[in-house]
Amino acid sequence: MAKRDYYDILGATKGSSDTDLKKAYRKKVKELHPDQNQDNPKAEEQFKEVNEAYDILKNAEKKAAYDRFGHAAFEGGTGASAGQGQGQGFSGGGFSDVFDDLFGNFTGGRRSSGQRATRGQDLRYNLRVSLEEAFSGKQANISVPSSVACEKCDGTGAEGGAKPENCSTCAGMGKVRAQQGFFTVERTCPTCHGRGQIIKNPCGSCAGAGRVQKDRSLNVNIPGGVETGTRIRLAGEGEAGLRGGPTGDLYIFIEVEDHPIFQREGVNLFCSIPISMTTAALGGEIEAPTIDGGRSRVKVPLGVQSGKQLRLRGKGMPALRGAGSGDLYIELEVETPTNLTPRQKELLREFEAESKNNNPASQDFFGKVKNFWEGMKG
Repeated sequence: MAKRDYYDILGATKGSSDTDLKKAYRKKVKELHPDQNQDNPKAEEQFKEVNEAYDILKNAEKKAAYDRFGHAAFEGGTGASAGQGQGQGFSGGGFSDVFDDLFGNFTGGRRSSGQRATRGQDLRYNLRVSLEEAFSGKQANISVPSSVACEKCDGTGAEGGAKPENCSTCAGMGKVRAQQGFFTVERTCPTCHGRGQIIKNPCGSCAGAGRVQKDRSLNVNIPGGVETGTRIRLAGEGEAGLRGGPTGDLYIFIEVEDHPIFQREGVNLFCSIPISMTTAALGGEIEAPTIDGGRSRVKVPLGVQSGKQLRLRGKGMPALRGAGSGDLYIELEVETPTNLTPRQKELLREFEAESKNNNPASQDFFGKVKNFWEGMKG
């Protein structure tokens, strides 16, 4: 009996676009699914027929040949009937494309071939530095426990550096298929565990993994201006790949320690300096520390109040990615004297008696309080 036209089987027309063909195929798949047509004994055969038709028409080269020569283009064992068409149920390429579109696969994505070589994992190293080191930068020597390529087998995992062989169970695909009714279930190959290759004579040093555990010593350049959360990437310094796979990366995460004198906000630094009552009242000069270990003379204005900030330009932290530096802010804290002698108390009382017009902030505040109380009485 002559074979039906592939376009007729799909319910499409010659010249239909790839998108239209796929839509037509998906419609037929749902319509003729054997589970939905248990009372139709021809459903399974029709379903396979649809699968065969789409397997030819979805391929640009096969479609062109079919459009020109019809079924004769595939006679002689080169077409779908030779190995991809009838009798393959759900395992054909055409259905698997649509099956992935409709349902996805068991791992949430498209199917992939077995992994012959696996990329090594990225590693993380937490590095604590002082604020002074974050200011000036430093060369840090770190010891990183990691997997490195086995020297005995050159990372191949095979004794003597021999190359792995394709797994005979899965033919190097890393996955095997098992027929379950109308479905073909794809599983990880139990022989090669998804790698697609096997090692007949594993290396004695790495047991076939191609890598061994070893501590590595690395010199890391910490640039000036780093702050907590800064991440430095060292390409290729992570874990060695499995059986010759590419090496992962090493990420250095910086944590800057708290400082007893300076507080940091971005590129700016803050420093609180106590001053005496007399210095605050009469003005003067103080000596302020800087993060580079230096000293700066700071002029205290006459009658300064506690909390006043004085800025030293360019005395903060360097910018990590850019020119210039932040500023250093000196916050003045007027200190109240303690453990006064009788004479000091006497002098302060005399000073208080003469200072009724020297406290404008107090006068303004208590003036507002007085008005508030009078308002409450009214």
